[in-house]
Amino acid sequence: MSALTLALSKGRILDDSLPLLQAAGIAPAGDIERLLYVPSQDPSVSLLIIRATDVPTFVEYGAADLGIVGKDILLEHGGESFYEPLDLGIARCRLSVAAKQDSPLARGERRGTQRLRVATKYPEIALRHFAAKGEQVEIIKLYGSMELAPLVGLSDLIVDLVATGNTLRANGLVEIEVIREISSRLVLNRAAAKLKHAALDALVGKLREAVRG
Repeated sequence: MSALTLALSKGRILDDSLPLLQAAGIAPAGDIERLLYVPSQDPSVSLLIIRATDVPTFVEYGAADLGIVGKDILLEHGGESFYEPLDLGIARCRLSVAAKQDSPLARGERRGTQRLRVATKYPEIALRHFAAKGEQVEIIKLYGSMELAPLVGLSDLIVDLVATGNTLRANGLVEIEVIREISSRLVLNRAAAKLKHAALDALVGKLREAVRG
């Protein structure tokens, strides 16, 4: 097994990571479309291609020494189990609250005292956000098709990632509040940061230079 294992999030983050990996000398040297465990251009670094939501778990338990994952996933997972040394500045978007365009909520109006229903795949973030405003909400956990929830009466609001806002507008929704600006971060396993300090420090340095470049 290679000296270091880097967990990469599938999808947009992986695509946006590739130029940085290339600049750092650790671009994939195998088929990332089919393989889950891929060598890199550097024989001392191997790559895991996994679901974004699994990256913090692989890093936390030491199956990967470091990982690249969105800040949204870290906020939902909880970031106490690893170090976060670098904002890679890629896959930028925002985590927002949205409602139907014709909803009183879109105009900042609240009718009645009934608890709002919020559809999201980020239940912990949503609960913390509304609790900080002194508001109790009912969370409805969904894994996709978030925009559909207010349209069919499943929820009053959604909490989801927004890039351009085009999908919201196409489905008759409007962004009413930004919870957090999101980008992808580099995270390190705490034990590996001590046991493999020199190798990790060198790799983090190369990625830092790639980001600056």
